Amino acid sequence: MKTSEKASGKTAEHLARIIFLLAVLGIWEYVARARLLGPRSELIFPSLEAIGRAFLRNFSKGYAGNSLWIYIGNSMKLLLTGLLIGNGLAFLLSGIAAVNHTFYSIYNLVISVCDLLPGVALLPVVIVIFGVKSGVIVFLVIHAVLWPMSRSILDGFMAVPMIYVEAGKNIGLRGVGLLFGIYLPASIAYIVSGLKVGWARAWRGLISAEMIFGIASCPGIGLFINQMRTNMNNAEMYATLVVIIIIGVIVQYGILTPIEKNTVKKWGMAR
Repeated sequence: MKTSEKASGKTAEHLARIIFLLAVLGIWEYVARARLLGPRSELIFPSLEAIGRAFLRNFSKGYAGNSLWIYIGNSMKLLLTGLLIGNGLAFLLSGIAAVNHTFYSIYNLVISVCDLLPGVALLPVVIVIFGVKSGVIVFLVIHAVLWPMSRSILDGFMAVPMIYVEAGKNIGLRGVGLLFGIYLPASIAYIVSGLKVGWARAWRGLISAEMIFGIASCPGIGLFINQMRTNMNNAEMYATLVVIIIIGVIVQYGILTPIEKNTVKKWGMAR
């Protein structure tokens, strides 16, 4: 009975999402065809048909001979590099903080300060120091993911019941053994949450950085949007925003959600 109720509940959720999406698209198309904003309507609200054609043109023709696939590839390469380094540093530094109280006090302060600094605000300083190169974008992605991920990991470590820690010590776990044997498994819900937040911030930071300053040697999606805006190709610009959303949905529901289902929910840590 519970299984059927859960299945019907999920079906209702999916149906509600589809209805909402169709309603948004219907309103958009109505505004576009009714030209409610006068002469500017075509620029601000291009029709869904125009956006669809632009979507195909982005991948077939692109801009200046470069298909949108090239821009996507460059962005994903920089993003993955920054995510790997940022998450790796977060686990390393948070792990050290978990077994060393002095380092925890210092690192917790660093997180509190650095997490308040938007990556875009650091961009001018980083450019002055390192110049305009793709490594600057990687640095901003690392900055975007390192601090929220570290905060989530440390919060997870602090939430581990002391009885678990004492049990680990009683069976001889110390230092790294205690970290991998007790702290990490018991903090998996916080870690998955940190991955979600870190990915979202890294993705937004990447696009923002590419829009502010484009690198000709490594053009990304943000630069492509800016090029479309500069040339008043608004349908192509909206189509690129759709691509950004699609990539985000694929990562969210194709990678992060399965990780959550096979860890947090499977182990009974969340509904």
